[in-house]
Amino acid sequence: MTGAALTWQLLRDLEPSEFETAGDGWHEVSGRADSDRVKTDRVMTAGLRETQQGEAANGALARLERLSRNFQYIHTEAGLIRTALNGLAAELAVPRKQLLEALEDARSLKFTVHEDGSVSYPAAVGETLLGEEEAPAGTARGSGRLPLEAPGPNERPGLPAGRFLPNPHAAKAQGIADGIARAVRSAVEIDGRYATALGKLGAARGLDVTEATMDDVFRDTAVVRTTAGTYLGHGIPWDRTPAERKEWWDALTEEQRQEYLEVAPDLVGNLDGVPAVARDEANRNHLPVLISDLEQRGGEAARTKLDALRELRDKLNEPTKVPMYLLGIGDEGNGRAIVAYGNPDTSRNVSTYVPGLGTKLDKDFVDDTLKRGMDTAKGARKFDASSAAIVWLGYDAPQHVDVMGKGDAEKGAPAYNSFMRGLEATNESEDPHLTAIGHSYGSLTVGTAAQRVGGIPGADDIILLGSPGTGVGKAADLGVGKEHVFVGAADNDPVTKLPAKQQSVLAAPALVPGGPLLTYVAGDIADRRDDDLYFGKDPASAAYGARRFEVDDGPRPIRDLGGFDAHSQYFTPEKDDVSARNIALIVSGNSEEIKTEEWR
Repeated sequence: MTGAALTWQLLRDLEPSEFETAGDGWHEVSGRADSDRVKTDRVMTAGLRETQQGEAANGALARLERLSRNFQYIHTEAGLIRTALNGLAAELAVPRKQLLEALEDARSLKFTVHEDGSVSYPAAVGETLLGEEEAPAGTARGSGRLPLEAPGPNERPGLPAGRFLPNPHAAKAQGIADGIARAVRSAVEIDGRYATALGKLGAARGLDVTEATMDDVFRDTAVVRTTAGTYLGHGIPWDRTPAERKEWWDALTEEQRQEYLEVAPDLVGNLDGVPAVARDEANRNHLPVLISDLEQRGGEAARTKLDALRELRDKLNEPTKVPMYLLGIGDEGNGRAIVAYGNPDTSRNVSTYVPGLGTKLDKDFVDDTLKRGMDTAKGARKFDASSAAIVWLGYDAPQHVDVMGKGDAEKGAPAYNSFMRGLEATNESEDPHLTAIGHSYGSLTVGTAAQRVGGIPGADDIILLGSPGTGVGKAADLGVGKEHVFVGAADNDPVTKLPAKQQSVLAAPALVPGGPLLTYVAGDIADRRDDDLYFGKDPASAAYGARRFEVDDGPRPIRDLGGFDAHSQYFTPEKDDVSARNIALIVSGNSEEIKTEEWR
């Protein structure tokens, strides 16, 4: 089809299923290429590496690697053609349906549809001021414009000029003619858009898949993604629950899933309810796109995220003792990243840790915050091998103490609960054990999530670490029972001593650089009076009623020049083995073995 030659007759006779059949053929080509790539890598290349050495072996390995890249290229390009054809079929089906409905209306009224799309109607008796008169027959000429668009300079009304005779057929014929014209106009636009996209899907001559060739693949994917975006996004149940999204994903064919994962990974990579393995594949595919977009931007914020994503990409490609799954990624706000250590769908015990004050998508997040997830997973697996740990940066945490309010927690809580509801939907265990962990300001986000209707979905236990308060007065208000709320609070952690706002004897001056240490002193003073913190009752206090577990006190901020060290070592076995062990015991479902300590 070509847009210039498209007529209503061609659209009427079109069979969208023919495009789908052609797409199936390209899907088969794509699948065979992928299968051949796997065989090349896992059988031929791996076998050669294990059994042969020397110059000849190295030359053979180089040729096998080239062959593997060729298969990968064919797999991707054939898949793009498949998606474009499927999208073309799906989108053309809409105007074709509109055309067929208009033609059926014309047939039922015994109107004549002409080759140019105009519609003739018969004469009829109509009422005028002079009584009944025969209104003449006429022809309505359709307009492809939408109802709110102004008529074009060459468009004429379909009703006859002169004295107005209200032929009851005229308006109906005009509606049919306009419907035909709009259907053709829409089909021409769709056809032209996909023709352009398909025309760009070509391969250069030769056997080498070079860096330039892979850049071409990247551009081709972007073209098809832009062209077929409406088709791919149309069926996603955005407004449904994660459980319903899981049902939708499971009902898709393998071909449909691959279209999302390879062409539009951004649509499903962050979609709660999609299984972890699929989200991981989608986000790994989308990561180069995000990196490329950030490379085109300027500014310090973009560079910070870009450096972090590049480092995260490298980390994902490194072998780890506990496999990594990229469950979410994005550049909105201060950046988004959700990383699991261990498959949360196949693990019986799963923890989801919300970091706090000062956290953003930067080098510290990749180097330090993610290590906390790894340490938690490794520790929990010592007690139950079926354990996974997630680091959830799915919100904007406040970056400085002086801007710390409840707003960020209130915005992050619904997103956190949606993610937890997704874990409930995708976990394959009959009765999974889920633990919500909030560190620093993240404990307020977890506390806020727990206060929403229904609490934190699926949560069995809640761990609060280095908390400035959770927004509630007692552990029983967090929805899991006070015996399932656990608190780690180092005596030398300044954040656990931040006084209530109304108590702060230093007010704003204490919240400038260097001020948090003074606020720590103010917290000690306030703590002698009562147990109110910045965001409510101290979780480590008797009044709060949680189970406080033993942690290392850490260096004092002033005397030992420890700064915030005591606030940052709860997860780290090298610095606080007793805290890390207690966290691992709770996450693995062995909380009865933790070491406890007295309330403040």
